[in-house]
Amino acid sequence: MSLRGLGPARTFLISALMLLGQARAHPPEARMQITSSSFTHQGSIPAKYTCEGSDTSPPLAWSGVPASAKSLALIVDDPDAPDPKAPKMTWVHWVIYGLAPQTASLAEGASKSLPSGTKEGLNDWKKTGYGGPCPPIGRHRYFFKLYALDTVLPDLRKPSKAELLKAMEGHIVGTGELIGTYQKGQ
Repeated sequence: MSLRGLGPARTFLISALMLLGQARAHPPEARMQITSSSFTHQGSIPAKYTCEGSDTSPPLAWSGVPASAKSLALIVDDPDAPDPKAPKMTWVHWVIYGLAPQTASLAEGASKSLPSGTKEGLNDWKKTGYGGPCPPIGRHRYFFKLYALDTVLPDLRKPSKAELLKAMEGHIVGTGELIGTYQKGQ
């Protein structure tokens, strides 16, 4: 059977085959689940994990890491800074990468003793490690974003969030997100 003479059908068939080829070259990202035993999705983060408490990282657990993952990365940020009614920037609270894909959780306070091989980036206080919620005004949202990567990234020498995201481009095979909220004094 020849495709000549099929006109619009031929064009459609060729387009469909090209899209199918692109889809196979870039498989869809897997959806991972990330949770905390200390707060629910979109629930309030307990004060102990903030500047009003011991400022220690909360316990986190995840599942659904794709089999193709070679490493994991975690970014925690606040898109509501400085005022949720008039946000001007996203404040970065924690940047880690190089977690082994078999790692299924981080215990409370894990920022003080990360799993072997895990590397840290800089938060917006220009320090490594976890910096808990400390909103100057209003109730802010805190996004705990987990990424599964099809590679182990080299040592990026304390990257910023932007530098880590750039290094991860084209390597993300799964994502998961947990959102917590916090308002001082409540």
